[in-house]
Amino acid sequence: MLRFFDLERIEAKKRDVVERTKDFDEIYEIFQPNKSKEQAERCIQCGDPYCHNGCPLHNFIPQWLKATASKDLEFAFNLSNQSSPFPEVMGRICPHDRLCEGSCTLNDGYGAITIGSVEAYISEEGFKKGFKPKFATKKLGKKVAIIGAGPAGLSAATFLLREGVDVELFDKQNKAGGLLTYGIPGFKLNKNVIARRVKILQEAGAVFHQNVEIGKDKSFEELCEEFDAVFIGVGATKGRKAGLVGEDAPNCYLAMEFLVDIQKKLFEEKRELNIDVKDKKVVVIGGGDTAMDCVRTSLREKAKNVKCLYRRDAHNMPGSKKEYINAKEEGVEFEFYTSPKELILDDSGKIIAIEMVKTKLTKSDDGNRQRVEEVAGSEFRVEADVVIFALGFNNVEYPFLLNNGIETDKWGGILVDESYQTTKNGVFAGGDCHRGADLVVTAVRDGRDAAKAIVEMLTK
Repeated sequence: MLRFFDLERIEAKKRDVVERTKDFDEIYEIFQPNKSKEQAERCIQCGDPYCHNGCPLHNFIPQWLKATASKDLEFAFNLSNQSSPFPEVMGRICPHDRLCEGSCTLNDGYGAITIGSVEAYISEEGFKKGFKPKFATKKLGKKVAIIGAGPAGLSAATFLLREGVDVELFDKQNKAGGLLTYGIPGFKLNKNVIARRVKILQEAGAVFHQNVEIGKDKSFEELCEEFDAVFIGVGATKGRKAGLVGEDAPNCYLAMEFLVDIQKKLFEEKRELNIDVKDKKVVVIGGGDTAMDCVRTSLREKAKNVKCLYRRDAHNMPGSKKEYINAKEEGVEFEFYTSPKELILDDSGKIIAIEMVKTKLTKSDDGNRQRVEEVAGSEFRVEADVVIFALGFNNVEYPFLLNNGIETDKWGGILVDESYQTTKNGVFAGGDCHRGADLVVTAVRDGRDAAKAIVEMLTK
């Protein structure tokens, strides 16, 4: 340990940019054992580990880094799986630069430890050696229904199974995983990684009911009657547009509509939209990680050119810095300090261009915040065959909650107490349906902590 003086921070190796844009395979290679060991050896084992505190799951990062440096892979595997339901996923998709790595003490002059890459390595190498996450062998004789098999739902299922609680998951998609399966592109997260975790849960006793929508194919009341508790873990996938005339044009899409449709194409599943961007000019409006997913997906779908328009600058983009860098490397054009003002339609009602206006950042009246202002007389047009809005998400309405005693806040989020229980006894909720669209890791934490609260209720 403490080898940060003679060992530099090393990023995971990326595939060649020309080759990787030809497919949806992951672009980052998993660390080799020697690289993981070297990065782990850089850890200074802080008395008050900032990485642990910077992680929403409070993973035992210093401890599994030390175990990796000592070549005790099994201990590292067990530790990383103890606080996280699927560390091999979080090691790939978490915005580490904003969380654990962003909190690393070595950021001050030496470069943070590549925590995410080591985390992914531990699980992948552990699986190769036959290691398996541990689940309870003794059952409590209780069963919980989980609505939604996305990050929050899979996390809740994992931690309930570990305590001997039987679980059944009800999900409206053809495959389990939610956002992990349909929303995050394969170049960031190989779909076999999710399928493997689902299989692990099935082997532990989880029952998955796919293509089942609660409130349509099965009533919420039935779940409450048949199960000892219910956990609601559905996501907030309803996108937000800019409120411009012409947004209902047939070649204008929301980010998640686009990403899910393309993923269903790759799965060879039935598609609702059949979006085709080949040889077209694609414009994505937004600057977060979802926007980066859209522009990079468009490139792989052989768009003629891809532009990303954002009202601030690169420094103020809300997403992960590495995703912006990857998009630039792959050929995405970026235009900053610009905002959409009007969608230009042809006689058939299709968008052919976007009227944009230049913006600038100014200080708010109290001087504590930045605000975006339009620059008068700076309008210009950007040609577009396809427009994709990636401006964040609104909470969706959940019809099955109506008249069931479950209250929501003014934004549509399900109200819960400190134990994640809703206003209906025995019904819990977590993730986007409670807090609004947020990081995968926060949904995972909600699922984990709600599971612990459910177990406590069931064992009183």
